[in-house]
Amino acid sequence: MTTTTAPRDDLARTAEDAPVRRGAVGAGRAYALLLVITGLAGVLAAWVITVDKFRLLEAEIAGEEFIPACSLNPIVSCGDVMESAQAEAFGFPNPVLGLVTYGIIVCVGMSLLAGARFPRWYWLTMNAGMLFGVGFCTWLMYQSLYNIGSLCLWCNLAWVATLLMFWYTTFRNVRNGFLPAPGWLRSTVTEFHWVIPAVHIGIIGMLILTRWWSFWTS
Repeated sequence: MTTTTAPRDDLARTAEDAPVRRGAVGAGRAYALLLVITGLAGVLAAWVITVDKFRLLEAEIAGEEFIPACSLNPIVSCGDVMESAQAEAFGFPNPVLGLVTYGIIVCVGMSLLAGARFPRWYWLTMNAGMLFGVGFCTWLMYQSLYNIGSLCLWCNLAWVATLLMFWYTTFRNVRNGFLPAPGWLRSTVTEFHWVIPAVHIGIIGMLILTRWWSFWTS
């Protein structure tokens, strides 16, 4: 008589259960869903910002004023962010880049749900792209907090989505041996995978809170 056990997600197993993978590998359902959800969140944020950006440009041409719905007060003001030079870091509106990149992440997540398997170079390339995304988001956070002086709620959603997909992809690559790491680190990221993303997002929240402390508490 043979017995079978239900498959477990990549980040739910212990380090001893996970030898270094060779060749093309897939991913667990939880990680694939994470990519789909965070990718869709990024697409939604990029789409709304893009539409509002075009409306803002149309209003400027017509000599009218357009105030985005997410411009709630002097601090939470999407319009101020959209009109800044930093909103076109590469010569075109930043959310246009987001529409493409987050869309790719959704496609990868859906492919994994369908059972796709990718080689090591693919996972590392995706991880590198997400690292660039985190770096770009970090630069935008700094600009938003200390130079522009305003927040965009849709941008904040994209930041959180990018951080989550980056950290969990990094953990997964460490877990599978695609990124070199000692056994204790592989075991740690497996057991406490939620800690680093939570701390990272918490730091951003604290920076936002302290940057405009007098406004929030007035």
